Amino acid sequence: MGARAASPAERLRSEVLGRLAQGLQQGLRREAAIRSLFPGTILSDATYEDLVTGLVAGAHTLLFGPSGAGKTSLAKEIWELFPKDLWVVPACPVQDHPLSVSDPDVAARFPPCPICRRRFAPDGEVAQFSPASVDPAKVPAEFVRMREGFGFARLQGSSEVFPDHLTGNINLRKLEEIGDPMNPLVLEPGKLLQANRGLLLVDEIGKLPLGTQNVLLQALQEGTVTPSKSRESFPGNFVAVCTSNLSDLDNINDPLSDRLTSLHVGYNRLHAPNRRIVELGRELAPGPHVPEILLDAGVRVIEAWRLRVSDDNPDIGEVGSNRTLIDVDHRARAVGILGGRAIVTSDDLRAGLLHAMRGRIRARSGDSFRQNEKRITEFLDQHLEPALKRSAGVYWCRFFRSVLKENEGDGKAFVSEGRRLVTDPALQTEVSAGGATFPKFRPFLAFVGQREAPPESVPAMDAAMAEFALLEKHSLFSCTAEASDDDAPL
Repeated sequence: MGARAASPAERLRSEVLGRLAQGLQQGLRREAAIRSLFPGTILSDATYEDLVTGLVAGAHTLLFGPSGAGKTSLAKEIWELFPKDLWVVPACPVQDHPLSVSDPDVAARFPPCPICRRRFAPDGEVAQFSPASVDPAKVPAEFVRMREGFGFARLQGSSEVFPDHLTGNINLRKLEEIGDPMNPLVLEPGKLLQANRGLLLVDEIGKLPLGTQNVLLQALQEGTVTPSKSRESFPGNFVAVCTSNLSDLDNINDPLSDRLTSLHVGYNRLHAPNRRIVELGRELAPGPHVPEILLDAGVRVIEAWRLRVSDDNPDIGEVGSNRTLIDVDHRARAVGILGGRAIVTSDDLRAGLLHAMRGRIRARSGDSFRQNEKRITEFLDQHLEPALKRSAGVYWCRFFRSVLKENEGDGKAFVSEGRRLVTDPALQTEVSAGGATFPKFRPFLAFVGQREAPPESVPAMDAAMAEFALLEKHSLFSCTAEASDDDAPL
């Protein structure tokens, strides 16, 4: 068979190190190679570094932080990273490795389950089972790919998750029908047994009852699980990745917490990564075009909320989440669709912000909801206009410096041409047709098209005019050091 038996942690470590080595060979810097392991999340390099260090060390992980910071997405990416192909004993309910049955050294590290021991014991007598006496040629082996319920299990924490959800149980009705207590059909594996040899994802672990937490603790300590109504223990060897919101951390019992390496997953403190989160979460379906200035301003409003409003309040803790960050774009475009517009406006952005932020309020009562709704509305009144000015200023600086090379004369000529075009559709058509007129505005037309790639339903000139109108209203065509600094901490 040529397959080496390894623990789930060892297999994950090998995969991580192999992919990192491949990235470095392709010319990636170390930080970029680590980031490439998690393409679906945007977090700080320090967070990725801590996580990868824990995975290579073989640790179980607790990802904690504010709601909507990306904890669950990161946990899912660990599963995507996990190597999924493995050799198993066919019909084994916990996917024993064939060498666990026939190799004494492997069996010492990874004892086979009671069902496989009886299956390969002389005359089915479990007490007489010995891996040294089992002929490897008589042990069937199957190469499979792990999937949900077979090497991967996900558990959503709540007060209604009882211990047998994790352990599974012996189905007494099937036992009565079959009559063989060691028949695989008798066992109904719980989440811990389903995760054997793979990965267990526990969302909101702090919401599990203490009794259920203790069952998980036993599996992490001993690598075994005893199903309900069973006298036998089964292997429960897996990598555990758990998540918790800040408010539930105190509910995790100390012995279990000690078994987990804690890693804080917070919001990004730089603007550029937050922009990438929005880009990553944008839908591919056609819809109204969102000018970059408006898209950027929506991100800045949510960033301002995070800086000024504590996420400790459970009623509004998700208002500043990454989910809200992404949803602002979706809601603004929805408002544009309902208004019959091909290009989202500043009013659409405000409505989208209000919808997205208000939708994250936890409605405990009518009065509290209305108070928090008023708080959000007042916040938008105060912070949307400064965000639009900052975003317009950054946009203008990029064009002024990269295209106009900070030439003041070309800048003034561009503004003059743009003001003539913005009110004259005929002139816009002439420029779109490729004439030689308006030579200073043409580079802006190309700049907008290259940066924003508006959908085919939106003419490039319309997209450029929308951005020019926003620049005219909010930037005053002024470029300052502050306006172009997107890498400073928020």
